[in-house]
Amino acid sequence: MHTVDTGGQKVPLLNDPAKRSMLYQVGVVLMVAALGYYLMSNTLTNLERQAIATGFGFLEKESSFEIGETPIPYSAADSYARALLVGVLNTLKVSFVGIVLTVILGALIGIARLSTNWLVSRLAAIYIEVFQDIPVLLQLFFWYAFFYEMLPSPRQAFNPIAGLFLCNRGLMIALPAEHPVWGWMGWVFVGACGLVYLMRRWAIQRLFKTGKTFPIFWSSVALLMGLPILVWLLGGAPMAMNLPELRGFNFQGGMSVSPEFAALLLGLVLYTAAFVAEIVRAGIQSVNKGQTEAAKALGLKPGRVLSLVILPQALRVIIPPLTSQMLNLTKNSSLAVAIGYPDFVSVANTTINQTGQAIEGVALIMTVYLCLSLLTSAFMNWYNKKMALVER
Repeated sequence: MHTVDTGGQKVPLLNDPAKRSMLYQVGVVLMVAALGYYLMSNTLTNLERQAIATGFGFLEKESSFEIGETPIPYSAADSYARALLVGVLNTLKVSFVGIVLTVILGALIGIARLSTNWLVSRLAAIYIEVFQDIPVLLQLFFWYAFFYEMLPSPRQAFNPIAGLFLCNRGLMIALPAEHPVWGWMGWVFVGACGLVYLMRRWAIQRLFKTGKTFPIFWSSVALLMGLPILVWLLGGAPMAMNLPELRGFNFQGGMSVSPEFAALLLGLVLYTAAFVAEIVRAGIQSVNKGQTEAAKALGLKPGRVLSLVILPQALRVIIPPLTSQMLNLTKNSSLAVAIGYPDFVSVANTTINQTGQAIEGVALIMTVYLCLSLLTSAFMNWYNKKMALVER
């Protein structure tokens, strides 16, 4: 085959770089497609030979197994789809709470690492070195053994204050008894958070325009606490409590945090926070010292220097690696199967063992974690663009 170049001279097709590159790409795509077809057909043939059903029809069948922690109503008579949904919600619960606590703890440790107080700085450095160098799975085993071996039985549970019990069955906390006012208070608190956000933006703009400060902290406290309390008073000020009580071999009532959930959360947070602390330290140190000196020269207090000058600039450096640590925490939550917490991987493994449909089960696990990672990355990329400096 020949082609014609711009000068009208015929040249071999393989000597044309653009056409040759296209041919190579088409060839690679055909090879990958052929390999995929071979693997798929071979797998289906082997499954048919062993009389193993394929497809996702098993999701509608009765699961016939119980799950220890269920954020939504569930029983063994429910379908595999509902059981897997419980696993997804458990994974989301530990991942969301873990990410929030990790960011808070990591930021505090990272700032402490730069403290001028020698003791505070050394303690932060020791924390980072210790928790970074111990594998997260070993930390999960340690905390799991701590809850089951070092804490007393329910009958000898620690009871530091009324309505709070700590034992090897977990942490039991008293809750307010059911009443409609609590739901209204929750919605009012969410609205107060929005008002605090808008007030903070207004206060910062006011500071830059006029140089006048506004008591953001105390005003925020007044809104976040005052509005829900006002709703509580208008709703009749209910005082009834749902207290945990020892019945038989365990506590009933209130809210309980299982040892498995607590061990998983502690292990993931303490491990990941050590890496987040180093990210925060590096981000703060990336800001030119002249920025801090200029802010102090203007009379800003250290807290305002950190929140108004240093952190907004450091976030441009902090956010990208922080996103990776958030993804690592979510993916490391799959280690929950080692300590018996019913996350998605644990429930999916039980489903695979009962149905024998390993390919579909593993595909579901991969899909769920892929979606969680993509959603986290999308949110953090949006936030990163929002925090980027806009050139004039």
